[in-house]
Amino acid sequence: MTDAASRRLPLEGVRVLELGNYIAAPSTGRLLADFGAEVIKIERETGDELRNWRLYAGETSMLFRTLNRNKKSMVLDLRTQEGRDDVRRLAGRCDVVLENFRPGTLEKWGIGPDVLSADNPELIFVRISAFGQTGPYSERPGFAAVAEAYGGFRELIGDPDRPPVRTGVSIGDSIAGLYGAFGAVTALYEALRRREQAAEPLPLEDRIVDVALHEAIFSMMESLVPDLGAYGVRRERTGGRMQGIAPSNAYVCADGFSVVISGNADGIWPRYMNAVDRPDLAADPGLADNDGRWARRDEIDDAIGAWTAQRTRDEVLAAMEAAGVPAGPIYTAADIVADPQYRARDMIQEFDVDAGGDGPTRVGFPGVVPVLGGKSLPIRSLGPEIGEHTEEIRARYLSEADGSDEDGVDAE
Repeated sequence: MTDAASRRLPLEGVRVLELGNYIAAPSTGRLLADFGAEVIKIERETGDELRNWRLYAGETSMLFRTLNRNKKSMVLDLRTQEGRDDVRRLAGRCDVVLENFRPGTLEKWGIGPDVLSADNPELIFVRISAFGQTGPYSERPGFAAVAEAYGGFRELIGDPDRPPVRTGVSIGDSIAGLYGAFGAVTALYEALRRREQAAEPLPLEDRIVDVALHEAIFSMMESLVPDLGAYGVRRERTGGRMQGIAPSNAYVCADGFSVVISGNADGIWPRYMNAVDRPDLAADPGLADNDGRWARRDEIDDAIGAWTAQRTRDEVLAAMEAAGVPAGPIYTAADIVADPQYRARDMIQEFDVDAGGDGPTRVGFPGVVPVLGGKSLPIRSLGPEIGEHTEEIRARYLSEADGSDEDGVDAE
């Protein structure tokens, strides 16, 4: 197995200019940086606003440290001509530009894709916005919460007798970030293939990866729209259940912890019911298939919930494992940190950070996904201080004497 700390990373030599703020575009940048790209994050003097989100102490949030790991921070003021000139020069030395401004903002500043690619005809643009670069809604502002509503996601979250709720993370931003990274890599691959074939570079319109937050969410909605068209079925909120599948739900245990048990397969069903001391349900012919179980889902969940309420989480999970029924604990952050599976794959990586106390605090951060070589790739650095790499980047890419490109993918 290759030593993760010394292996060559797949995106080494790729240089990325990140003009993004908040979560979506920085999530794309994080993924590219995790796998070796040099990501230059441009911040204004006050920094990315994410530095202050969930900031419980100190000067920089752990959210920022997490989403901007393995990057370099440079301070530029894009409202000034000097700052925009520096962006143009940097873009000439990069392979990818990331941005998540409202559509038209870069063009208004004179640093749109046509300008930035004039001296770099292979430059790839990942543009993340609420509704995309085209269409009647394109100029509307919108954060992930709005996108989750437009994408059909929010309508399905929560209990049917209550208003829709949201998940505890900015899932719309994160999914858009995944699509942004995937789009960047596919465009890089196509550019490399054309170079190898001595073909003309991709035209500008094919080098723009246009990610809309609401479309990223919509793409995850499985058969939401086809079910409507084919069957006239409108999906509804089902709480902890999955529409049309039973039994699969969360249940509270005697010690206050909760578990998820997914015993909805026909072959698992009788083992599951015997394990919860309900052989009568196991033998009921009306419950032998999923349609029958879904029709009586409340009765089934009540029976399972009554059984788990008399046992601790560990007792419930042991019984499910013995019966071969898929089940798992609903983890807290502390549970994740203590779990041997996460540790075995280096999915918790610890660093000393300033958390606002008298000295550094040892803090665990989530590892790199997907895994290469059996374990997470190591996090090389946490999200940087504001402008930590400004002088380094100026010296390497913006100095009058600089003319080399020894570590870029476009090197001769």
